[in-house]
Amino acid sequence: MSRIAGKSALVTGGTRGIGLAIAHALASRGASLFLCARKKEDVDRTVAALRSKGTERVAGTACDVRDFDQVRAMIQEAGKKLDGLDILVNNAGVGSYSYVEKMPVDEWKATLETNLSGVFYCCHEVLPLMKRRGGGYIINIGSLAGKNAFPGGAAYNASKFGLIGFSEALMQEVRHDHIRVSYVMPGSVNTDFGQEKEHKRSNTWKLWPEDVAELVVHLLEMDPRALPSRVELRPSEPKK
Repeated sequence: MSRIAGKSALVTGGTRGIGLAIAHALASRGASLFLCARKKEDVDRTVAALRSKGTERVAGTACDVRDFDQVRAMIQEAGKKLDGLDILVNNAGVGSYSYVEKMPVDEWKATLETNLSGVFYCCHEVLPLMKRRGGGYIINIGSLAGKNAFPGGAAYNASKFGLIGFSEALMQEVRHDHIRVSYVMPGSVNTDFGQEKEHKRSNTWKLWPEDVAELVVHLLEMDPRALPSRVELRPSEPKK
């Protein structure tokens, strides 16, 4: 029997790319869903598409995870719509590829506030809901850029390196509250994230969003006695 069926899940950045693939994967296994993204029209379109495929309990709202007040209101709404929350997937993120000397200060702030502070805000607000439920699972979508720095990636690297430290500390804080915390570190994924362009799937060596979603499903389906706290996921045959 699926450990996902009947659970209530919140997916941030759930309207495209990896987040959208995760939303579809959870819905197909019987989860109730709440999605957020910055643009209301994207949320409305995604919710309508999921309902058209038979997902009865799905809702969402526009939310910029950089804004704590918006996050707090969003999670309160999600908790009410789904009668609580069992699963949080922190997927919302932005890419930033600028050399430090040339990087606008606003770009630095937006990257750290979205990729790191936004995760903190969501976890801060969802943990009391999960504790009242008797447990839960938080999955943070990181990146191999959290361990492999590269020129032009100072802001993005800093946010993903920070996400590792945050996730490791949180995992140890809440494990005895029956709340598991994992972070997933994908390599190159075929999406339009950052400055990348999505390619035809037959013409790319990259991972697909569904590969990351399948991994998230595997984590959620594992027996609660086991915790793969850190998972790295790479394309098996990257270009040489």
